[in-house]
Amino acid sequence: MAELQRRLPAEWEPQAAIQLTWPHENTDWAPRLDEVQPVFAALAATISHYEPVLIVARDPEQMEVISGFLVEAAIRPDRLWFALADSDDTWARDHGAITVLDDGRPHLLDFTFNGWGGKFPAARDNAITAALAAQGVYGGNALESLPMVLEGGSIESDGAGTLLTTSRCLLTPTRNPQLDRAGVERQLREALGAERVLWLEHGQLEGDDTDAHIDTLARFCTPDTIAYVRCDDPEDAHHAELAAMEAELQGLRQASGEPYRLVPLPWPRPITDEMGNRLAATYANFLILNGAVLLPTYGDPADAVAHQRLQEVFPGRDVVDLDCRPIIRQGGSLHCLTMQYPRGALGIPEESPTA
Repeated sequence: MAELQRRLPAEWEPQAAIQLTWPHENTDWAPRLDEVQPVFAALAATISHYEPVLIVARDPEQMEVISGFLVEAAIRPDRLWFALADSDDTWARDHGAITVLDDGRPHLLDFTFNGWGGKFPAARDNAITAALAAQGVYGGNALESLPMVLEGGSIESDGAGTLLTTSRCLLTPTRNPQLDRAGVERQLREALGAERVLWLEHGQLEGDDTDAHIDTLARFCTPDTIAYVRCDDPEDAHHAELAAMEAELQGLRQASGEPYRLVPLPWPRPITDEMGNRLAATYANFLILNGAVLLPTYGDPADAVAHQRLQEVFPGRDVVDLDCRPIIRQGGSLHCLTMQYPRGALGIPEESPTA
């Protein structure tokens, strides 16, 4: 296939680094900082075994604290990079820059982030990408600010012009009320080079504040493979919605007209908070790295099943489990915390794909 003039790379393409925005006492993590910071450190250290990590700290004082956690977690110091910016929260997937390739060159897009439709304060998060650009994090690559509200967790790319998303999220009137479905598709074509947009009308997890981000439900693993969550318990409140989503996925077609290879991911037992509210535990929120896939786990027998199925889908990568039970207490999981940058997108030393 000829190279598209502009395209959104797939997550499995070579990466420069992963961004993490670290929690602090002015975020919703404040009551659980002692519990959650070691999880962030373990995540950063694990990533560093495969590629560089870019950590956004609030100020130099917090950077020193973070460094202590990272040393204890045995991070690779040669793959650790810091940037400074204040933050409202830690969900880098949604406030981080989205990188497209424009005639093969990285071009970073700073979409508007409004706290998932105004649910939470987001002004500081929305300013992080511009702050990183001012510090030279993106090297000589262009950064384009866009008024459209769009979160990285709301879209999945196959790297070849097809996007997968949910209407429940992208058509929520609290995001882009001026845009109907055709208008959203037009914006996705212009900004991300999308040739096709596949919409799911069903799928929603209890405890999810994002209005059904696709990265909690269904993920491209290869251009012809989609892994998705399936609930086999008819007594579970999610059963009907996820069964309807599965039927939709079965009806989707590749650009060639062929059906997708669908890989069901298991459904963990319910996990609730102190008030009895269901938390959004999903195995679809995995992160693809150079040479690895990080799998969120929840201390459930289904963890092993999810591990096996992803290993079958990603035979050339290590599948590494990370206990994300502390993370889902704030509504997201492993993929939500991270944002990948493709090779060449950052002003840091590049590594070979096998480094």
